[in-house]
Amino acid sequence: MKFAALITALLLPTLAFAQAESDTDKDGWIQLFNGKDIKDWHVKIRHHDLDDNFGNTFRVEDGLMKVRYDAYGDHFQERFGHIHYKSPYSHYLLRVEYRFVGKQCPGGPGWAIRNSGVMIHGEDPKLMHKDQDFPASIEVQLLGGNGTKARTTSNLCTPGTNVVMAGELKTNHCFSSKSKTYHGDQWVTAEVEVHGNQVIKHLLEGEVVLEYEQPQLGGGNVSTKGHVDMLIEKNGGKILKGGYISLQSESHPIDFRKVEIKPLPKRG
Repeated sequence: MKFAALITALLLPTLAFAQAESDTDKDGWIQLFNGKDIKDWHVKIRHHDLDDNFGNTFRVEDGLMKVRYDAYGDHFQERFGHIHYKSPYSHYLLRVEYRFVGKQCPGGPGWAIRNSGVMIHGEDPKLMHKDQDFPASIEVQLLGGNGTKARTTSNLCTPGTNVVMAGELKTNHCFSSKSKTYHGDQWVTAEVEVHGNQVIKHLLEGEVVLEYEQPQLGGGNVSTKGHVDMLIEKNGGKILKGGYISLQSESHPIDFRKVEIKPLPKRG
């Protein structure tokens, strides 16, 4: 081996480490969305195969990750979609900046107006069935106000899951936070503090607006029959210690300008 080639070979691990470190800022934040493309993400839209980004639903324009429906025609047809980051996480602080824009796709359900979400502790998208509507996961529900009525955001929904609140197992599908309402197309910053199978907190403007613990498989609201039972068996039980992070397409256009994560140490 020539001297120059030998030096290059010896430096490769160091260079790879430096590249990984370059994605982390001085405060420990890692950018999951790079503002340029979605190559680190996997798209799963109902009735379509994994990584078939039907109609360019998830796209990057002007440095934003945009969810759009201009190719859907005059009916949404319950083609709920999710874009999943490539790696699972367990203990972390997640921060997203989002805004709702425009009008809902024709045919979208009434409850989905100005409605999206961040899914955490999600199943591997490779396990999802072609016609499955939502991944089994914990949903941090993002809602925009309609300009008049109060409507909280950073709520909790539980497709294929349950949680414990105040020592009691909760099996309802959705739970409201104590947040204020965010009307119009303003940017909103939402954070989620996740400690594996222990406590999970939803935060807005530095305030905890919802808190629960012991995320676990077993709830309803996933369309594929028997799927959650399969996941429980594969998981070795119901308790969720971590999983994949994804962003929703539920028929209303939404922009994300930041998706970043800060790993946290495990609690004792």
